[in-house]
Amino acid sequence: MRYQEGSQYGAKAQEGSVGFSLELSRETQLSSLLLLPPGSRREPSIMGRQRKGWYSPWETSQNNMSQLMDSDMDYERPNVETIKCVVVGDNAVGKTRLICARACNATLTQYQLLATHVPTVWAIDQYRVCQEVLERSRDVVDDVSVSLRLWDTFGDHHKDRRFAYGRSDVVVLCFSIANPNSLHHVKTMWYPEIKHFCPRAPVILVGCQLDLRYADLEAVNRARRPLARPIKPNEILPPEKGREVAKELGIPYYETSVVAQFGIKDVFDNAIRAALISRRHLQFWKSHLRNVQRPLLQAPFLPPKPPPPIIVVPDPPSSSEECPAHLLEDPLCADVILVLQERVRIFAHKIYLSTSSSKFYDLFLMDLSEGELGGPSGSGGPRPEDHRSHPEQHHHHHHHHHGRDFLLRAASFDVCESVDEAGGSGPAGLRASTSDGILRGNGTGYLPGRGRVLSSWSRAFVSIQEEMAEDPLTFKSRLMVVVKMDNSIQPGPFRAVLKYLYTGELGENERDLMHIAHIAELLEVFDLRMMVANILNNEAFMNQEITKAFHVRRTNRVKECLAKGTFSDVTFILDDGTISAHKPLLISSCDWMAAMFGGPFVESSTREVVFPYTSKSCMRAVLEYLYTGMFTSSPDLDDMKLIVLANRLCLPHLVALTGRASLCSLRCPGTHSVDQSGLQLRNLLPLPPKC
Repeated sequence: MRYQEGSQYGAKAQEGSVGFSLELSRETQLSSLLLLPPGSRREPSIMGRQRKGWYSPWETSQNNMSQLMDSDMDYERPNVETIKCVVVGDNAVGKTRLICARACNATLTQYQLLATHVPTVWAIDQYRVCQEVLERSRDVVDDVSVSLRLWDTFGDHHKDRRFAYGRSDVVVLCFSIANPNSLHHVKTMWYPEIKHFCPRAPVILVGCQLDLRYADLEAVNRARRPLARPIKPNEILPPEKGREVAKELGIPYYETSVVAQFGIKDVFDNAIRAALISRRHLQFWKSHLRNVQRPLLQAPFLPPKPPPPIIVVPDPPSSSEECPAHLLEDPLCADVILVLQERVRIFAHKIYLSTSSSKFYDLFLMDLSEGELGGPSGSGGPRPEDHRSHPEQHHHHHHHHHGRDFLLRAASFDVCESVDEAGGSGPAGLRASTSDGILRGNGTGYLPGRGRVLSSWSRAFVSIQEEMAEDPLTFKSRLMVVVKMDNSIQPGPFRAVLKYLYTGELGENERDLMHIAHIAELLEVFDLRMMVANILNNEAFMNQEITKAFHVRRTNRVKECLAKGTFSDVTFILDDGTISAHKPLLISSCDWMAAMFGGPFVESSTREVVFPYTSKSCMRAVLEYLYTGMFTSSPDLDDMKLIVLANRLCLPHLVALTGRASLCSLRCPGTHSVDQSGLQLRNLLPLPPKC
């Protein structure tokens, strides 16, 4: 029968069927369609050797008989089951690649598979001409020795494949998971054809090109030929689609990837099992077929490690300098009133003044209760009546400050001189506390209620007092600190100084630079004096470094105030405690906070704000980010909860920073303990649905 089938092959080969043929004149033509494994060398055919004069006619006939005997050895071996497996499916779904991976152990990269598709088939005569292919066809499945013979076919629908289907033991029906039409043709074209030509042969449904499900489709489409139809993400079939079709047809379903070398053995081993079970029903006397199992379930595919996600961190808010300056024009949540020349009132904020100037820091930390500002004994300063008994001397003292000599001294920028005249011996810079010798008891006195006279403590201030004042925006009375400034301080230059204290910048086109230098000396803001000197010397470019140093110092002071709760004016009530904050800093750095504290909400007039579903660690991280513009991760910080909180507060920059920090912690597990890494993974992965 096999010789008769071989004689029929010559009439069917033109229609696309490729089968086992002993017609030697067709051997060379079929070998041109073979995909040999890398490094293998095909021996010339017998007819080719005869044409080249390598064999005599007698040797040719002897070799011909030898090959025929070798090819029939598998059929004559006892207890060796020869399985004819026909592979069918649409064009370009990966049938030939799958056969070569099993028969020739061929490995291909994804970019090799993306080359221009040329319809080919794998010729069956490889089992006769290639010893390696013949050896790889032999296998043992469930203690049964088998010889698997793979038959490749063309994928054209109009081809006649009846010869390939003849006496087939099992049919492997392939489709591509990147081509929904190929799966549709499984039901409409291929399965009916299989049942027409071999109704008793079992069928195995195989989804090929599994690697495309997890591949970068943009890179794949770029690597393909220019005129190829691009693969769209919505065309990638999930495994459920293949299982639905397989369940509808009542056949097993498997997935393979030649690139990842996944599922190849599963497909053909289970195809062999299906063929042996079908054969066991007819050849029930074969005892070695009793232990053959049904096709097994396929182990899940472990996708390749994906590339790390690219987290795009948006630019931080660009209005970090404009918002603090805007608070001077629109004094929202102001808690300080600066009185100039007994008539000009400027509203300001403790947190900005104290974190930018050590003089204001010491001023706002004073004890304003009744008593002297002096040494431990409280007797180092004069009485209030002594201060009020010499108004002429005090008036003459102010006129001396307004004189030409004082302006010349301010223009000289002698830091040491200004410090000595101020009564202190500290360095020319921001001081961290009142322990640097600035607070002295000379020349201070009493004021009615909570207040002090400061004319001798500092030449910049006259007095400080707490009193009920009307809010400039809400027109409601609330407790504020009123600071009377020295009469030599003019409103225009003083506003420029306040802008520096809020933003760290000084405009090059500012007028009255001499008055600005005078105020900077009174407040001991020596960096501002240096900036004025740079502008006068046409070296304004050097002020950029001074501004950077200013922000570094203020950042450190702000973090200290956050940790200690100094100058706080609001308290957040959280799930696990409370934390103090500062409304001006929150308003200038977060639109959400600005709307809450500046709008018609209850929180704008209360000192306690309830924040549900928020922990102290998350709120502290948010406040530190809003105050300093930086994010620092800590072991006790839950990144997912912080992302939720940052998203609630409309902080996309913080969300991106937290995501990047979480990703870095997962990449470097050494930075956290094993339990912490596992906790993070559990937080990042979604929980399974409850049954």
